[in-house]
Amino acid sequence: GMQSHLQALLSLYKLFCPEQVTITLPGKMKTYFKNSEGPWKAAITAVRQRNQGTSPLSQAVFLGTSQPQSRKRKWNAQLVIPASSTNTNNLEEGREKNRVHLYGTNESLPVEQLRTFPQLLKNIHCLEFPSQMGSVLTNPLLLHYMNCVKDESIYLRLYYWMGQMLQEECTWCVVDNPCEEEFKSFLETIYKAECFLQEGFAACEEFLYKTLPLWDGFCCRSQILSLVSWIPLSSSSDLKSYLYNPLAQLFFTSSIYFKCSVLESLKELLQNWLNCNVIQVDLDLSS
Repeated sequence: GMQSHLQALLSLYKLFCPEQVTITLPGKMKTYFKNSEGPWKAAITAVRQRNQGTSPLSQAVFLGTSQPQSRKRKWNAQLVIPASSTNTNNLEEGREKNRVHLYGTNESLPVEQLRTFPQLLKNIHCLEFPSQMGSVLTNPLLLHYMNCVKDESIYLRLYYWMGQMLQEECTWCVVDNPCEEEFKSFLETIYKAECFLQEGFAACEEFLYKTLPLWDGFCCRSQILSLVSWIPLSSSSDLKSYLYNPLAQLFFTSSIYFKCSVLESLKELLQNWLNCNVIQVDLDLSS
């Protein structure tokens, strides 16, 4: 039968070779082989180091998983769209040729040459996505493409990439990670992309559910509460356990400013739910 661990493995195969996996797999895959005591150990270790002033750990700890220190990433700089893998070697040589056949039906269009919205409309059937999905977040034309073409492989690639980046760079779950400004900029980039798409990312939702119990309510406050406003509607029990309970613990012990910020975020969350529900009703009526 279809076991959950096999589904997680097959989803990785489908990510890189979608033509090899023809069965339908769930869009959201939970974390497997996780250590339930990991979050508490990570939080206790961070507090102990902060109070005792000891030397930082040789390895970073995120939710109980020891990993090498992540490499520095300049998220405050604009992400560069990489050359598509099929045209990397011949990009410069074929630039003039591709310009001539820019609107041809048989020519593929690398994202490096995508400049205007009319180009996107005329080449949407032959667009080549970049090899690094992170560049999509800062490109409005590719975000338009994601909104129009519901390709499962695109969302899966972005899901795995974003989940890994959030895990490696989270400043309150990775011990002795000083790059708070870079992480803030990364979260703001994700939030702007969610506003553009008018929907939240699954990887971001899972990140919030995992890390809100460890959040101090201060680090990246504005960015975290903004991302909370785009959590998709789910069962009331899940929202109570993963969202409301962690926020309530901070709410009753924090300042008036934090209380107002949480209420504003939840108000925007409700507005987003209502807007999405109205759109879905309109689609059902039109169909």
